[in-house]
Amino acid sequence: MKVTEHIKNAKGKTLFSIEILPPLKGENIQSLFDNIDPLMEFNPPFVDVTYHREEYVFKKKENGLLEKRSTRKRPGTVGICAAIQNRYKVDTVPHIICGGFSREETENALIDLHFLGIDNVLALQGDAIKTEARFIPDPEGHKFASELVEQVVNMNNGRFIDEDLENAAPTHFCIGVAGYPEKHFSSPNLKTDLKFLKQKMDAGAEYIVTQMFFENKRYFEFVERCREAGITVPIIPGIKPITTKSQATILPTVFHIDLPEALADEVEKCKDNAAVREVGIAWAVNQSKELIKFGVPTLHFYSMGKSDPIYKIAKQLF
Repeated sequence: MKVTEHIKNAKGKTLFSIEILPPLKGENIQSLFDNIDPLMEFNPPFVDVTYHREEYVFKKKENGLLEKRSTRKRPGTVGICAAIQNRYKVDTVPHIICGGFSREETENALIDLHFLGIDNVLALQGDAIKTEARFIPDPEGHKFASELVEQVVNMNNGRFIDEDLENAAPTHFCIGVAGYPEKHFSSPNLKTDLKFLKQKMDAGAEYIVTQMFFENKRYFEFVERCREAGITVPIIPGIKPITTKSQATILPTVFHIDLPEALADEVEKCKDNAAVREVGIAWAVNQSKELIKFGVPTLHFYSMGKSDPIYKIAKQLF
């Protein structure tokens, strides 16, 4: 079932959903199930599965020259989505990205997802690889998420890269995209960022999931700006509880977000990470209660591979 159908069927009730990281290469899939199992108590209608693009390392050869080798630190998202749907009978939302893929490779991945009965995708530009200062698209791929949305829409309409293909069965993906209450770091300002988001909507995106934020005012203002711009699709807030002291500096740096002074002060007072987790859980619960009162369609939690804080939060909400 499509994410938008789950939201419609809820009839105004706020749903619970999670985003999970694929297990590291070499780990058994049971480690993933162990993190998801407790959260099934709260009946998530869908689970997002992130994608991590290939990275490159340089290995020194016997002759002294360097050889460039690609590595994949995490297993493929397609297989993990199939495993989750088979085990839990819930819908999955695989992330598809521009970086590292040609248009043909993207089409093949989408065909595989369609064969597996997966109805949703989240279309993202993706991050630059660590060896690049900025995002560089594949020469035969997409530069922007809006172009990726267009390709999925074309497949939904039965239009594939091979224009001579006859009687092609159309796909039926519900397409989500990312939104940034504090703007994407590459956008010069909020107005420009909203313009790019509107392009994704005009291309055919059907819902938005926001970057994590720690101050609800940011989300409320973002929703207001979207509505004023004519964006009418569901806007799902992304929530991440702080669990370690280091995250107080890492999260703002990596995700280009602000941490409210009140939260930063409380984290600073904590003697250890156990205390930080309690602060993070309490903050996320208060955030979530206000968002539910506002009428958000879904509370979407970024688990980062750890389910215990999410469980404690959801236990107080659902």
